[in-house]
Amino acid sequence: MSKIAVVTGAASGIGEEAAHDLVAHDWAVYGLDVTQDGLDKTAAALKNDRFHPVLCDIRSAEAVQSAMAEIGNRTGKINALIASAGVNRLGALSEMSVEDFNLVFDVNVRGLWLSARETIPFLRAAAKDGELARIVMLSSVSALRPKIEGGAYAASKIAVSQLTRVMEVECA
Repeated sequence: MSKIAVVTGAASGIGEEAAHDLVAHDWAVYGLDVTQDGLDKTAAALKNDRFHPVLCDIRSAEAVQSAMAEIGNRTGKINALIASAGVNRLGALSEMSVEDFNLVFDVNVRGLWLSARETIPFLRAAAKDGELARIVMLSSVSALRPKIEGGAYAASKIAVSQLTRVMEVECA
């Protein structure tokens, strides 16, 4: 059986590139994204039956739980989560709307945490069988070098860095 990866943000950017790379290396990839058009574009570009598009808004605990349960129950395991979904809203923190700030944190932090939380039981199943089991959570250099009008994004990415460290200790 091939290795199974879940990639969030698979319709564009780093997530799309990760999906392409994993499929090229014979992984079965379940690509999650909030945009059906983007998932269709990724699937069309791959032209491969190892890419499985999954429409999922990672801001929703119910949607993530349902998607991961469906994937994990279908495959029996998950070998890797590439948590790469992310958004940015530019603006000074003192002027940013609550909605924009919440969107950045809901996708970049909460969504990655939900994805990891729901994937861990299936990663543990793979590890129990002696297989690879990894979580890759994408942060950004902005976490260490914030830019003017990029405060919400930078703050969310430093949160992702710390979240990753804590989950590493908890899952060891």
